[in-house]
Amino acid sequence: MNDLRPTIVRLLSNLGSAREIQLYLERFSQVDAVRFAVVKVGGAVLRDELGALVSSLAFLQQVGLTPIVVHGAGPQLDEELAAAGIEKRLVDGLRYTSPEGLAIVRRVLQLQNLRLVEALQAEGVRATSIPTGVFECDLLGRRRYGFVGKVKRVHTSGMKAAIDVGSIPVITSLGETTAGQIVNVNADWAANELVKRIEPYKIIFLTGTGGLLDAEGKIIDSISLVTDHARLMAQPWLHSGMRVKMEQIHDLLMALPPSTSLSITSPDEMAKELFTHRGSGTLVRRGERIRRRASWKSVDRERFAALVESSFGRPLVEDYFERTKPYRVYLSEHYRAAIVLTRENGLIYMDKFAVAEDAKGEGLGRAIWEVMRADTPQLFWRSRRGNAVNEFYFAHADGAVKEGTWTTFWYGMPSWRAVAAAASHTAERPGTLRGAGPGAPAPSPPEREPDHVPERAVPSET
Repeated sequence: MNDLRPTIVRLLSNLGSAREIQLYLERFSQVDAVRFAVVKVGGAVLRDELGALVSSLAFLQQVGLTPIVVHGAGPQLDEELAAAGIEKRLVDGLRYTSPEGLAIVRRVLQLQNLRLVEALQAEGVRATSIPTGVFECDLLGRRRYGFVGKVKRVHTSGMKAAIDVGSIPVITSLGETTAGQIVNVNADWAANELVKRIEPYKIIFLTGTGGLLDAEGKIIDSISLVTDHARLMAQPWLHSGMRVKMEQIHDLLMALPPSTSLSITSPDEMAKELFTHRGSGTLVRRGERIRRRASWKSVDRERFAALVESSFGRPLVEDYFERTKPYRVYLSEHYRAAIVLTRENGLIYMDKFAVAEDAKGEGLGRAIWEVMRADTPQLFWRSRRGNAVNEFYFAHADGAVKEGTWTTFWYGMPSWRAVAAAASHTAERPGTLRGAGPGAPAPSPPEREPDHVPERAVPSET
């Protein structure tokens, strides 16, 4: 067996703090082994990024995690079918599969499956080839689609047996009818049906782009379906295959437990996406509805206080609710994120921005920030120097001024006189956390990990 230490060292060098890695390991280890993750691998990744894929899967096995891998082979099939003189024909977006084509589909998928398994084993990774026997299908419509199957049942015994001995199951998208006829199954369909059956904690789609891309070709960092889906679907740049993919992801996650999330990333960044708050790729979650309140009357104060303590590692001062008069309170439906705004001398001040410890890295902070930002054309707030989340604040503020232990941030301020008044207020404002007065030292960064800076943001001590 090859020594995997160089692989592990290389991957760890790309990750965040040891505390972050431990946090995610604890989260993942609490899940039943078979439900850790389903990794969907496209044929282009197998062709172009096999080494990076093997390294990332080796890392997961080394830290005691065993994903289920399901793969397609689109580019390889195109090449082999063309070489055989069989024209590629799509019907409703599905590859028409003739009897002659089916023989090639079967051979190519099995070859790619063995190629991945052998590459893993060559690096000392325990992996099991499962080319068939997972997806029981009906023919979708032989006259229209040929030998294309629609999954009606997923058999998991082979996968579970592999995972029980610490081996990564590697599955093709080949299906079989009840009578034993091999059929071609769209790889995305196969992955989706597998996910519905397993209900994994994580779904990982590996792509060459490393995530979903916006109008400028930049990776969209995180998506909360509850708050972002309708807006995204209205964008003119979201079209064709990307639009279909987004609808599939929406329908899939809405049918799964709220704890399940989906990451779209590249093979060489998979560990970073899984084990750091910052991430690398697009994180998609069902998300939570964001509620607005104009006072403390309809806020569960006990739950709010617990959220703040989880976020900052310190409790609120005893008279916080009496001395803080909200202009508006934003709360996620399960009290895992909150923003408190107050009105100070005619200006809107962000008194608190909290994200629960178990929600960091989900994009919930960014979601609640964007809801607040859409409602609030002007805002100022403060943050202690050295706060790990200041990177996010600098990216979202029009300006900032440093004074003493605080940095005052703002956007949309009406004048420089207003900026000066804001800075004066933040310098004099009493602390709201026990042991955190105006001159108190900032806590160490591990107490307030940023929630996927700069876009999956952020708890803020104010």
